[in-house]
Amino acid sequence: METRVLSIDIDPRILYAAKRLIDSPRRQILGIVGAPGSGKSTLSEALHSALGEQVQIVPMDGYHLSNRQLAALGRARHKGAPDTFDALGYRDLLERLRHAWDSREIVYAPGFYREIEEPIAASIAVAPKTPLVITEGNYLLLQDEPWPRVRETLDEVWFLDVDRELREARLVARHMQFGRSETEAREWVRTTDGPNAERIEAVAANADRHLRWSGTSIRFEND
Repeated sequence: METRVLSIDIDPRILYAAKRLIDSPRRQILGIVGAPGSGKSTLSEALHSALGEQVQIVPMDGYHLSNRQLAALGRARHKGAPDTFDALGYRDLLERLRHAWDSREIVYAPGFYREIEEPIAASIAVAPKTPLVITEGNYLLLQDEPWPRVRETLDEVWFLDVDRELREARLVARHMQFGRSETEAREWVRTTDGPNAERIEAVAANADRHLRWSGTSIRFEND
């Protein structure tokens, strides 16, 4: 029997795996990784909807460098590449989230807002008793420094895969929704999202679990 959450079907074993993390004696941090457009945010929100206040989502995208900094660095046309994130700041937040478990401290994390294409500081509140933090992002398994230090803060990492054609169609639609023409959107997917996806997929084997879209369902891979 499938569990329907946010109009998608999640293999009940996926929910069971998340509940096992919740039942741990200390806060667990679950990383969900995948190429751009793989549906990481959709899966994270679906788990949050199913598990309620036991879960808080803290996305890696909150550590995008601002557009001002990207312009100063000459990296605006490569936004989304590994070096356009504050990876060490992200690592420090994850460490703080781990140590704040079972205390009275509310941890405030940044979020990323596509309507302005900028992060906003302290826009996500993680309550002290929340047992599971889900953090989703592209580079959680990347082996280039400083990303391995991010991986060290995560209890498990799940890789979410989807057919390339569907993933790229999602990306084109997303870029057009937020202001690019179709030509610009397809060029961005070809020159920026595509190379980033190749780097992410090259280290997918290092994930603890592998999940895959099948129509509107998400299942453990190879089932």
